[in-house]
Amino acid sequence: MNADIRKILVLGASGLIGRFVTDDLRGRGFRVVGVARKLSASQKNDALDLELPIMTLDAAALTRVLRNHDIGVVVNCLGVLQDGPGSDTAAVHREFVARLLQAIRECRHAIRLVHISIPGTASTDPTAFSTTKREGERLITESGIPYAILRPGFVVALAAYGGSAMLRSLAALPIDLPPAERLTPFQPVAMEDIAATVAWLAERDPGEVNAVTWDLMQEHPVTLGDVIDQFREVFGTIRWRRMAMPVFLLDLGARLGDLSSLLGWVPPMRTTAIAELRRGVSGSPADWITATGIIPKTIAQMAGRRVATIQDKWFARLFPIKALMIASLVLFWVVSGFIALVISYDAAAGILRSHGFPPWLVDPITVGTSLMDMSIGVLIAFRRTAAFGLIAGIIASFGYMIGAAILTPDLWIEPLGALVKTGPAIVLILVALVTLDNR
Repeated sequence: MNADIRKILVLGASGLIGRFVTDDLRGRGFRVVGVARKLSASQKNDALDLELPIMTLDAAALTRVLRNHDIGVVVNCLGVLQDGPGSDTAAVHREFVARLLQAIRECRHAIRLVHISIPGTASTDPTAFSTTKREGERLITESGIPYAILRPGFVVALAAYGGSAMLRSLAALPIDLPPAERLTPFQPVAMEDIAATVAWLAERDPGEVNAVTWDLMQEHPVTLGDVIDQFREVFGTIRWRRMAMPVFLLDLGARLGDLSSLLGWVPPMRTTAIAELRRGVSGSPADWITATGIIPKTIAQMAGRRVATIQDKWFARLFPIKALMIASLVLFWVVSGFIALVISYDAAAGILRSHGFPPWLVDPITVGTSLMDMSIGVLIAFRRTAAFGLIAGIIASFGYMIGAAILTPDLWIEPLGALVKTGPAIVLILVALVTLDNR
């Protein structure tokens, strides 16, 4: 079918794959409606970039979206790694797919579904992420609608997000995975090859290529260690000596990632990610290559297209430290407030008394500032309120510095320099604030 008359709906247009596919298809001349629950300001670059509550739309509402925009191809890039607050693998991978299939059937005209899934087989699926992905595939294959299921390997793109960002960090820092994890099969695929495949399918009538399931990845098997080493070539760190991460530390990091996900954060290191990593990424791209004629790029071609620039290096080195910044700031505010309120209340109140504060003000100020500090820490701990908490921390820090300069100037020259250290603390909060975005 002619690209000039076919309109494509991309679901999940804010994600790594969905965003790239949306922009790539538009560059090829297709009319693309990009839909996501939330788009960043930089992603709203077209009138057809829409924010919709996708997961709450029933089949009738999805049908209206398809009809109103005269959709001929649906590219489903929706996916969540792990169950948690606001994330339900079954709801996204199975229940939504069922509603989408019903909506496509009710449109009464041929619509091809291009569904982004994962490699592997049901017998080796270790997590709710992979089992629900497989259930979604089963619904599609039994639906009777024209479909193509694409199973990309480890996706390599210029943009870094989630697991790809973590691998870049491993390449840029003097640390390494445990030996067993390094030997895991890990076949990658270039983002451009995924987009080219979607475009190839969109150019064809639904009946021309139908009911296909393709593994998208480089032909020759490689290991996770090979992929990381290729990025080390790009970062110029291949000759560095490294310390292998103990297995228990990897598992501990995953558990801490699970804990932070309960607070709304989306860390790449969670128990599901580690389980899927240990399962590996492998498949057979032969059918895909034969059908489309696309020659998949190798990891050397994907990662080695350019030398890492300074922004690449800064990002890779800062990415794992971001979690440490947030955690340390949460502890700083909560613990300092708790100490002043509970452990050293008399000492904290005594500072005010020794500087001539009215007795009736001492307790309210001590209790109030302690509770404020603890509240700031709690706000930073939750992803939804983290930005507000960081800004509140900056304001409170300046307030303490100015208040001390006016009311207790001698604290500026006390031996431990508590107030002097507030300045660097503000800088750390600023760094956490400007690196808060995930996309």
